Amino acid sequence: MTTETMMHERRNRVTVGLALIGLGLVFLLGYVINTGLLVLPLMALIFALVGIRTHEAGWFIPAGILGGVGLGAILVDTLLLPESLEGGVFLLSFAAGWVSIPLLSALFADERVWWPFIPAGVMAVIGSLILVGEGGMTLLDFVFNRAGWVWPLVLITIGVVLILRKPQE
Repeated sequence: MTTETMMHERRNRVTVGLALIGLGLVFLLGYVINTGLLVLPLMALIFALVGIRTHEAGWFIPAGILGGVGLGAILVDTLLLPESLEGGVFLLSFAAGWVSIPLLSALFADERVWWPFIPAGVMAVIGSLILVGEGGMTLLDFVFNRAGWVWPLVLITIGVVLILRKPQE
């Protein structure tokens, strides 16, 4: 085994060890004080720090998801919102978490990921329509209930195009 490989393995062991210690401390802290809404953001921070240290984009996926859900939970719990707006605020927060994945990978990782923009966009559109109110809810009802049969056809069409399309050179 080369010295470089040994150093890389040691760095990975230390990084994973520190992440496990951090997660353990977060969970242990929950027994001492009421961490409640801070658990998910703290876990997101740990995953993000591991991703920054290892330069691997995969760590930013749980960081973004946990961060978005944590932010949504905090906002819904702490803001005095009408119940009709809570879902929209939560979805926009969750979308922000998904957007953070490609941003963090572009800044700190050796690879770039773009696919998290897809779920982020879907959640942002739905969350925004919920916040709009009656008009947004009417549109959502039409898209998902009255024209719900269209979505499977769209997915099938995209799948067929991907299979039949010739690769670009």
